[in-house]
Amino acid sequence: MESAGVGWIAAIVIGGVAGWLAEQFMKSNLGVLMNIILGIVGAIVANAILSVFGVVLTGWLGYLIAGFIGACILIAIGRAFRR
Repeated sequence: MESAGVGWIAAIVIGGVAGWLAEQFMKSNLGVLMNIILGIVGAIVANAILSVFGVVLTGWLGYLIAGFIGACILIAIGRAFRR
């Protein structure tokens, strides 16, 4: 998170927003804590996946986009394992 130029408190806030956006987009019903976790972990996962393709997202907006993409991926993986 520090490499993206985002501190811990901002990561929690941005992660929560990214998780909430992913929750709305994927039409799932998760809690606030799960949204924050999905947003933060999703940003880490998405940054790792995107870095393989040479795409680097930095700053608040990049962290939000990566968090959204990663959270959507994690929600889809969770749904696949539940079925």
